[in-house]
Amino acid sequence: MPLSNIEIVHQDAALLVINKPTLLLSVPGRAEDNRDCLVTRLQDNGYPEARIVHRLDWETSGLIVLARDADSHRELSRQFHDRETEKAYTALCWGQPASDSGRIELPLRYDPPNKPRHIVDHELGKHALTFWRVVERCGDWCRVELTPITGRSHQLRVHMLSIGHPLLGDRLYAHEQALAAHERLCLHASLLCLTHPQTGERLRFESPAPF
Repeated sequence: MPLSNIEIVHQDAALLVINKPTLLLSVPGRAEDNRDCLVTRLQDNGYPEARIVHRLDWETSGLIVLARDADSHRELSRQFHDRETEKAYTALCWGQPASDSGRIELPLRYDPPNKPRHIVDHELGKHALTFWRVVERCGDWCRVELTPITGRSHQLRVHMLSIGHPLLGDRLYAHEQALAAHERLCLHASLLCLTHPQTGERLRFESPAPF
């Protein structure tokens, strides 16, 4: 598959920062017909050394960093593990939250009977923390900025659902009205800050949401 609709935001000897389009896997799926993904497209089109550091869901668009050598991969992975990176997402959610900001601290786990969904589970779930802030209110929905402190799978989607505000266009978690409100999942990785693994410089990347 070509790179065509994949925007390279930044590249140097150590890393690539990509603006991932929606409906593209970050890494290959288990089935052979799911090989098409961001990392293989890069590897097949001039960046054979590209290594995934973190992931975005198939439907989520926005900023993602890949390493270009083993040492950079190790250091960037450490930064994500130790929560030294900063990430923020732009989303559209159904309804109008009563307040303008808040925090959601609810443990999450995978729900095998309903794969690939995740659920809140106070006994078996892993700690998850999200901060949210309303940016704009528009009738039946609002634009929010979501800041995940932890990095659990589907964290932002399940956390917003848990407070009664599912994301628009979310095929896994949205109710009928929220699903019909937009043709895609309205979740975009709009801010990414990290420390360059070779120079130590603090880097900041921003990408406006396409919705």
